[in-house]
Amino acid sequence: MTASARKIIHVDCDAFYASVEMRDHPEWRDIALAIGGRPETRGVIATCNYLARQYGIHSAMASATALRLCPQLLIVRPDMARYRAASQQIHAIYQAFTERIEPLSLDEAYLDVSGVTLCQGSATRMATAIRTRIREEVGITASAGIAPNKFLAKVASDWNKPDGQFVVRPQDVAAFVAALPVARFFGVGKVTAARLKALGIHHGADLAAADPLLLTQEFGRFGERLHQLAHGIDKREVEPERDRKSVSVEETYARDLPDLAACRAELPELLAQLKSRISRAGEPPLRALVVKVKFADFSQTTVEHAASTLMLDAFGRLLETGYARGQGRAVRLLGLGVRLGNSDARQLEFEWEED
Repeated sequence: MTASARKIIHVDCDAFYASVEMRDHPEWRDIALAIGGRPETRGVIATCNYLARQYGIHSAMASATALRLCPQLLIVRPDMARYRAASQQIHAIYQAFTERIEPLSLDEAYLDVSGVTLCQGSATRMATAIRTRIREEVGITASAGIAPNKFLAKVASDWNKPDGQFVVRPQDVAAFVAALPVARFFGVGKVTAARLKALGIHHGADLAAADPLLLTQEFGRFGERLHQLAHGIDKREVEPERDRKSVSVEETYARDLPDLAACRAELPELLAQLKSRISRAGEPPLRALVVKVKFADFSQTTVEHAASTLMLDAFGRLLETGYARGQGRAVRLLGLGVRLGNSDARQLEFEWEED
C-alpha cells in the first residue's frame, strides 16, 4: 500500500483525567480543576481542564506552582481504576471500526482504517462517528486527526482541540508541512525549537531546505528524522496492541552544564516531567531506572539499575556514575527514563523521547 493510500486516525481524548472527573462530578465542570499530587508532598500536575490552562497551568508543573498561578485551583488525586474503565470503553469503540489499533496511553491511540468500508470508506466520517460514540457512551469528548501517516495524524488531532478534528489530505501534505512551525514537529521541545530557530529554521519549509548534514551534526539521528518529517515522510506502521517498553524524558540545554552539581540541579524538573508521562501511560510497573548523559563532544553514555519505584536519590547515583565516565567534560543533554514490565523481560533498545 502506498503512503498516499494509507488512512490513519489519531484520537486523543480532551483533558482525559479531568474530563472523567467532571463527568462524575458535575459541580466541578465550571471551576479550574487539576489532577495530581498535593503541593505539600512536592506533587506534580498530571493534567488539568481547559479552564485551568487559561491560568498557564500544564502537565508536569509542580502543584505548588499551579496553586500560585491559580489559588482557587482544585487539585484531586488521580483515580486510575475509573480512568482505566473509561479507557476500556473507548478501546471497545475503536474495535468496532478496525483491528489495527496502537494505544499510546489510556487516552490516545492511532487507528489504521486503510481499506475499511464503514462510513463509505471515509476516514473523516469514521473519525466523526468514533468521537460521537465516545461522547454518547463514555460521556467525555475527544479530538481526532486524519492523515496519510502517523506524524501528520498526531499533529492534526491537536489542530482543533478540544472536541474537534482536522484532516490532512494526501494532496495537501506538502503545503501543510511547509507551513508547520518547527515546535509542532514530533519530538521538538522548547530547547530544540530554540536551536532550530537559531539556525534560521522556523517552519517545515526551512527544515526541508536545510542541509541534512548540518541537521545530523547538530541533532544526531534525530536530525535525519526531522528532515524526513519535513518532507512529509513517516513510514511507521500502526502497531496493534503494542506493549510500551519504556518511558523517558530528556532535555538539551542551551548552555552546557559545567559540572556534576549543575547536572544534579536539573534532576527534580526532569523527574517531575517523567512522573507525568508515566501517569499518562497508566502507571505501569517499573523494572529499572535509566539515566542518559550526552557530553559537549557529543559522546554519550547510559546507566541503569533495577528498581520498582521512582526515587530522586537513585537517579542521582546513576547520574554520578554516568558523569564520571565523561572525565569532567561539560554536559549538553540529560535524560531520565524507566523500563517497564517484569524484571525478567528481555533487554531492548531504550526509546528516548526527545526533549
